[in-house]
Amino acid sequence: MLTALAAVVVGGAVVAVRQLDDSEVLVRERCSATVGADTFELTPPQAANAALISGVAVGRGLPARAATIAIATAIQESRLENIDYGDDAGPDSRGLFQQRPSQGWGSEEQIMMPLYAAGAFYDALVEVPGYETLPVTVAAQTVQRSAFPDAYADHEPESRAFASALTGHSPAALECTLREPSATGDPLAVASAAEEVFGVLGGTVEGNRLTVELDGTAGWAAAHWAVAHASALSVTSVAYSGLEWVRSDGGWTPTTTAPGTLTVTVAGATP
Repeated sequence: MLTALAAVVVGGAVVAVRQLDDSEVLVRERCSATVGADTFELTPPQAANAALISGVAVGRGLPARAATIAIATAIQESRLENIDYGDDAGPDSRGLFQQRPSQGWGSEEQIMMPLYAAGAFYDALVEVPGYETLPVTVAAQTVQRSAFPDAYADHEPESRAFASALTGHSPAALECTLREPSATGDPLAVASAAEEVFGVLGGTVEGNRLTVELDGTAGWAAAHWAVAHASALSVTSVAYSGLEWVRSDGGWTPTTTAPGTLTVTVAGATP
């Protein structure tokens, strides 16, 4: 479609309006987790933070329930955004979990690092006896000691869906609808970011493609993590276990991949 200019009269004034190219059609960027009959949405930055939180649980060998509790907490405390301010109840609260330096959670600089904040939350959570079987809101409140102890329960359905997908227990359950990348990606940056969360994964890079050998839930956890970070890392496709997420389509479709092989392709020259 060729770009064109049209004249529109608005309030007596003539305004030039440019017709968009096909490649410029506005896209509402979003990521969704579908588990069973339920679908929940987050923005790409929120989904990336949820993936980091879940990935830390996977890297530590914690159950998916831990990720559910942590995501529900972060939704309530910060809307899964790494915010640099608190409220009247905790004016020094910061980060994904609104942790407070004055309460021993670490320095403000540390708390504003999502990887540190997630780790600190899990350090406290695993000290809660029987947290795996406690109601989400009870486990979260025991860690957070919030002024609104029942609020975490409001976010249990979506946190369970995203945790199930992002810990790899629900294959092909997370997908993102994104605009085309505006920058070239770096597969080494993808590998480095993933290993910060999951620990050493290994893998090889060829051209603009990262290939990693992973099995089962670990493979799906890493695949979903890559999709959730596709906006930030200019990922164009993710393939695992016979399915592929392609950025231009947004969903998972059949493809040919070797069992246990995860491939992540970023924007750039064709390999």
